[in-house]
Amino acid sequence: ILKLTLVKSLIGSKKDQIATAHALGLHKIGNTTLQPDNKQTEGKINKIVHLLKVERTSTEEVQG
Repeated sequence: ILKLTLVKSLIGSKKDQIATAHALGLHKIGNTTLQPDNKQTEGKINKIVHLLKVERTSTEEVQG
């Protein structure tokens, strides 16, 4: 599981990058979301990696 945090503003970003951030559930600076670690998520992350902080977490950490 990946923990994604938006660390930079979406202001000035391209429309497709803003749409990608919103699709990941990230709307404001500091928003955090948990996403599955798969190819689709990796593609979205690669598109806006300069705006994100990405952490890998185990399912035990998420549940506990």
